[in-house]
Amino acid sequence: MSGEQFDLVVVGGGPGGYAAAFYAASAGMKVALVEKDTIGGTCLNRGCIPAKAFLESAAVFRHVAHAKDFGIEATAPAVNFAVVQARKQTIVNNLVKGLTGLTKSKKVTYLLGAGSLGADRTVTVRAADGSTRTLVGANVILAPGSVPRTIPGFDVGGPIMTSDEVLALDKIPARIAVIGGGAIGCEFASCLSDLGAAVTILEGLPKVLPGLDHDVANVVVKTFKKKNIDIRTDVKITGHTPNAAGGTTVSFGSGDTLEVDAVVVSVGRRPYTDELGLRGTKVKVSERGFVEVDGYCQTAEPNVYAVGDVIATAQLAHVAYAEAIVAVKHMRGEKVYPVMYDRVPWAIYCHPEVAWAGPSEEQARAAGHDVVVAKHQFRSNSRAMILGEPDGLVKVIAKKDRDGRAGQVLGVHMVGPWVTEQLSGGYLAVNWEATVDEIAEFLQPHPSLTELFGETVMSLTGRSINA
Repeated sequence: MSGEQFDLVVVGGGPGGYAAAFYAASAGMKVALVEKDTIGGTCLNRGCIPAKAFLESAAVFRHVAHAKDFGIEATAPAVNFAVVQARKQTIVNNLVKGLTGLTKSKKVTYLLGAGSLGADRTVTVRAADGSTRTLVGANVILAPGSVPRTIPGFDVGGPIMTSDEVLALDKIPARIAVIGGGAIGCEFASCLSDLGAAVTILEGLPKVLPGLDHDVANVVVKTFKKKNIDIRTDVKITGHTPNAAGGTTVSFGSGDTLEVDAVVVSVGRRPYTDELGLRGTKVKVSERGFVEVDGYCQTAEPNVYAVGDVIATAQLAHVAYAEAIVAVKHMRGEKVYPVMYDRVPWAIYCHPEVAWAGPSEEQARAAGHDVVVAKHQFRSNSRAMILGEPDGLVKVIAKKDRDGRAGQVLGVHMVGPWVTEQLSGGYLAVNWEATVDEIAEFLQPHPSLTELFGETVMSLTGRSINA
């Protein structure tokens, strides 16, 4: 086999790819990392990080707008979106610089170009200038990521955007339609509304945030309505008609229309296998475009793995990290267990935030569990009241033991202030298969938001203090 030899060649420099490269390098492997664009992938450059930077600017604007509620006199706030963009880009650039530095400190060979896999684990890297370089890996990990899905009749351009274009805006459109009420759509709707836009969510299913526990989803819907976000569910989008002012009129339902300045198409992401090649390999791609793997992220081609958005698992950066570790450990012959996808932590960064691990109440019952449920509101939590963020709740789902008492914790679901930072205790409980009696022994600092989780669990023991 001709070409530069490596213990591992990773195609794709997003979270799954760079995690695999750095983890393998720290285990002493000789690693090459191939990235077409910029290290960090969608998450860092056009996804998670820039979106959360926007959301934080929206939060600051929201805080200043309500400063008088805290006894602070402030002039009417205004959004300077050029500064918002510049701040976002500075954060992204610094993180990219940090990852680039890690390729050097960990002695990972970092190549810019499109990587395609051929027979015998040969990866051809084609640079932007057309030049090529051939790498051969004892092992290969495919981590090309994903790109936004679109819908017929809504080609990107002008007023039609996906998440990529939203994050490159130079100003906030006055009227925005968000097509898709999932996690990404709700994050953008929340952010853009808080920054002053009039937002309408158009969702084809009967409710937004499908799959969420109903109590959690209801809190989000109520809070969105307080923000004057218009939510239309069970609607079919039929097309749009651009106007001379640069906006467009969206058609949906049975003749309904909505005139807006911009449309954000947020209907999920598709795996990006367009340039993977795969000729001469046994790697299989499903009808939906995902690379098929087993529980250890192995493809049908020996010593070739795939991780991240290109496989049919939760499209979350931290899940890609976990898959990368599983793949590297497996190729090294180390003891390793598949990722438990039914127990991974989830987070949605809209306002109010949402976070959960384990099944919802409906899912737990559908799986045949007899359950005991407790839920308590943040409006009874002293820290939430101090913060002026009383909307939200913590809900814990536990198995019912034979004596009728609550036993093992199955799911923890949260909605409210900073719940994405509070979930770790609930995530640990779910994955440790802890019982409510065990968790109730743990102290929570007072006053703190995490007290509500502790109180909710304690109430499941049949005793409580504040809940």
